[in-house]
Amino acid sequence: MLEFSFYERKSMSVNVLSLFDGMSAGMIALERAGIEVDNYFASEIDKHAIKVSKANYPNIIQLGDVTSVDTSTLPKIDLLIGGSPCQSISTLGDGSGLEGTSGLFYQYLRLKQELNPEYFLLENVVGNKEAIKTISKLMQVEPILINSNLLSAQNRARYYWTNIPTKLPEAKNIKLIDVLDEKPKPSCELSEARLRWLLSDKGQECLKKRYASLDPEKASCLTARSDASWNCNYVTRNGKITKLTCEEYEKLQTVPEGYTSCVSDSQRYKMLGNGWTVDVIAHIFQGLK
Repeated sequence: MLEFSFYERKSMSVNVLSLFDGMSAGMIALERAGIEVDNYFASEIDKHAIKVSKANYPNIIQLGDVTSVDTSTLPKIDLLIGGSPCQSISTLGDGSGLEGTSGLFYQYLRLKQELNPEYFLLENVVGNKEAIKTISKLMQVEPILINSNLLSAQNRARYYWTNIPTKLPEAKNIKLIDVLDEKPKPSCELSEARLRWLLSDKGQECLKKRYASLDPEKASCLTARSDASWNCNYVTRNGKITKLTCEEYEKLQTVPEGYTSCVSDSQRYKMLGNGWTVDVIAHIFQGLK
């Protein structure tokens, strides 16, 4: 069991609890916003995300499964953050809303009520209206809608429930072409099967309906499976249709390039596609000042 005496406070710094922490994008955002962190506690179960987190921030204190987080072992938490699972809230999900996987939101609510942090931030998709309404009622605050396209080259509209003073950021007008690798990497090449599908009637219909994107000005919302999924971003390079590389995924999520390089490409795509756009979170954290 963790001992409270282990955590010594510094002046003008915060204790943070990050739920569904993933690869600790919240820590990157805090650093980018200039917020000094005393202790950063992370609740995460994905071993690959934890590996990335530990490789970049070995001092982060890993707590494991959110359902097992015991608040009696923690010091005063100043900032509670997290993006609870979106699968059953998403319009692409099974429609089960908070009765499905996204019901892990209630663990965030439990810990918020037990810890009573001075500040909080919860993120989720723009999806099931009833679920969004319920979350807003229980969080006792209406969400702010921010599209990552204001600060990155990716369209990614998300709701943020927070009591941190926040307003929309000014647009940086970054385009996809601005973040593409200068020299194409072999990893951007499509498999023959995926290329055949894309050139087929079904693939062309997918592009026509904008489920997938080819050479968009701004990338469509990144997915966790890249070209293993039908709703992917494709880019023409030297006359060939290619996919986005992991490094380009990182730049679209405004994550430091190479941050996720200690795991396989499939795991990099997964955690980046499921993760936060760091500059959006850093913008919100500026309100802590």
